Amino acid sequence: MENQHAGFGIRFSADIIDTLILTIPISTVFFLIEGDSPFTWMMGWTWPIIYTIYLTLVPLVWSGYIIGKRIFKIKVRRIGEEGLTLKTMVLREIVGKFLLSNVTFGISTLVSMFMIIFREDKRAIHDLIAGTYVSREQNRCA
Repeated sequence: MENQHAGFGIRFSADIIDTLILTIPISTVFFLIEGDSPFTWMMGWTWPIIYTIYLTLVPLVWSGYIIGKRIFKIKVRRIGEEGLTLKTMVLREIVGKFLLSNVTFGISTLVSMFMIIFREDKRAIHDLIAGTYVSREQNRCA
């Protein structure tokens, strides 16, 4: 197996799967408890905080995977192939994605999208900050 950098399409697809996998059960629980529209909890800071915690902690216990990335056979890795650490994931998800995106009003997210599309190594701003990349495994031709 050879590791290759994962591009925008596969990373975006994995994010959509994760969003669906998390929002549907949480929305159902909120609906059963409050009897209100099942998606009102996503307004404000509740959803971004839950999703950021998920993106930060799950890869630590699941060797770089979250559910969507596992489905698409891609994972977060550190440069140098060392294992992920809490510091790495905090820099990547909380500083590089959550805080930076909010401070720049989403501009850093757009810049990251173009970086993943056009950079040869497919690394976004949050990858550069944390020293990570997203890899996918390819079968070698015999």
